[in-house]
Formats: sequence, structure tokens, C-alpha cells
Amino acid sequence: MQELKAVAAAALVSLGLLAVPAAAVDQPVKPPAPMPASGPKPGEATAGAGSAWSAQVAPTKAGNEGLALDERQTDLVHQVSQYFAGLDTLQGNFVQTGADNKRMRGKFYVMRPGRFRFDYNRPSRQIVISDGRYLAIQDLDLNNEDRVALDDTPFRLLLRSDVNLVRDAKIMEVQEADDLLVVGLVDRNPNTPGQIKLFMTTKPSLELKEWVTKDAQGLDTRVQVSNLAKSVELDSAMFKIQALGRPLGTP
Repeated sequence: MQELKAVAAAALVSLGLLAVPAAAVDQPVKPPAPMPASGPKPGEATAGAGSAWSAQVAPTKAGNEGLALDERQTDLVHQVSQYFAGLDTLQGNFVQTGADNKRMRGKFYVMRPGRFRFDYNRPSRQIVISDGRYLAIQDLDLNNEDRVALDDTPFRLLLRSDVNLVRDAKIMEVQEADDLLVVGLVDRNPNTPGQIKLFMTTKPSLELKEWVTKDAQGLDTRVQVSNLAKSVELDSAMFKIQALGRPLGTP
């Protein structure tokens, strides 16, 4: 559960959104070349199960303000901002790859601004949920919960009502290929540590395919998303953080 405590401090962000063919879900995303830092490779150690939500990530070097974006890079980052700003609701499947290459699967739901829920498939009984104010990591088997303010996590960058990554993030990397865009970013808020790398497909339209976070030991955690449905009707009650010990029915 110590790992879950790190998780709560939040981290990555996520959210959604590209229907990836089922056969490709478990395959690492191939980044464009050249890439200063790529997603996990087969056999490469990645962070533990909770690290996708952990704020205990590798810090950026002191004084590193990110890239001085040129016109094309600025346009690409604005496109990513517009993509997230255009989401209202979303649901789909996810696959999370941990340090030991163990995969955890489940379903996720997003309702902007600020709300999301990740339900892990059994045998895990873990739920990660944000009600727009707090992010909670709950383990139903251990009857344990950790909770932090959503604004203390990098998720706030992509889930806020006015998404503007050029304004609010240090852009550490922008790479573009024929059908893939990679953007690495860090929150400008010094109280919200965390490096996130977004992998976006560009054809037929811009969609988030996966994200990668790096922990303090330099290990990566990868989360891929698939089978997405946008603008679906979701019950706002599913984003309420329930007290442990009471039924938490899965939607």
C-alpha cells in the first residue's frame, strides 16, 4: 500500500482517447525517429502498478524551462490543447504496464472538467477516481484509501475547463512523424511535480493513444487506451468518491 500512497500524489494524466485495434493494445507504441526518450521497449523495466498515478517522478533539472518552441511546435502543442479542451465525456478500455512488465487492465470513464474513474479488472480491486476536487486511490481488498487535491496533480493540466499547455506547461519534447505526435511536458506549477509524455495518433484525426510517466528511479509506466466512445451519456454519480466499507458498484 506504500505504493498507493505515492500514487495518490498524482501524476500522470490521462485521459483518453483513441480506439486502438485490440491486437495492438499490448504492443509498445513506436515513437518517431529520432526520439530523445521513447516509450517502454519489450523487456524494459517499468514502474510498478501504482506508478502511473504517482507524483514521485523523476524531477527536471534545475533551471530547465523546457523548449523554446518554434512556430510549428507551438501550433502542435495548441492542437493537443484543443483536443483535450474539446472532450466532454469519454469511456474506453486501458492497459497499464508496470515495472515487472505485468499488465493490469480495466475500463475508464471521463467527464470534464476534472472528473474521471479507472476501474481495474479482477483480481485487482483498485479504483482510481476524481470527483473534480480530489483524486482518490482506493483498494477495496485492503479497505484503504489515499487522497490528494486534483490541483496538486498533473491531471489538472488536461482536465481543466480551459486547457492551454503552452501557457501552463513546460514543453520538454515535441516530435512529429507521419501518423504520430509525441509531446513531453511538465506542469509549470512547482507544487505539481511530474513528467508526462503523451503519444497522439494524427490519422485520421488527433487522438491520444497512450501516455508514459517516469518515476524517481528512472523507470517508466505505460498506459494505453482503446475502444473509446466520446460524448456518451455518463451518470455523474459514478464520479463520487464513496466512503470505504460501502458498496462501490462498478458502472
